[in-house]
Amino acid sequence: MKQAKISEAVVRRLPIYLHVLNDLQRSEIQTVSSQDLGQRLDLNPAQIRKDLAYFGEFGRKGIGYEVSYLIEKIRQILKLDQQLNVALVGAGNLGQALCNYNMYIKDNMKIVAVFDAHPAKIGSRINNMTVLDMEHLKTTVESLGIRIGIITVPAVEAQNVADKLVAAGVEGILNFAPAILKVPELVRIHHADFTTELLSLAYYLENGADHNDDDKVVD
Repeated sequence: MKQAKISEAVVRRLPIYLHVLNDLQRSEIQTVSSQDLGQRLDLNPAQIRKDLAYFGEFGRKGIGYEVSYLIEKIRQILKLDQQLNVALVGAGNLGQALCNYNMYIKDNMKIVAVFDAHPAKIGSRINNMTVLDMEHLKTTVESLGIRIGIITVPAVEAQNVADKLVAAGVEGILNFAPAILKVPELVRIHHADFTTELLSLAYYLENGADHNDDDKVVD
């Protein structure tokens, strides 16, 4: 694997490629070209080839990419070939929806523990999991080898939850709370703010769709 620094934009496109490749595999399509992938994703084929080339030479000239092989390699790159345990904090409507969705996806990234600080929710069940008190966070993270935390609590509680996840030893956080959180440099944090996404979408409605192509190809 090449040692060049990989941009965040490239990493964020890999799951999109994987999603399309899985669809192709379900349709029993064995090979695919970058041109075909580009058409399916409305992306420049050169961008796709460039993205994949950061990690190795997966295609064959005149043939393209073997679908099953490329799926395997992208899963390895994304570390989806190993079990990644996830803890979710916040057993409200969004937290429950994420747990329900995660139960049915066939992947090695699994929510294995749910936590909340409110007495009314502690002890309730979401699928096959019991909502645990936050006081059990650290011991549960350690015992289950949890590496990722998901935050679905109100904004005012989010930083405190992030601090506790970091103290418990998680390496990455996905934050759904509408708040900018501070974590140590060694902990990776991604924000999934619905409000921000809606507001930025409104901008493009007023300014036309011609900006989309720039967003798709820039690293």
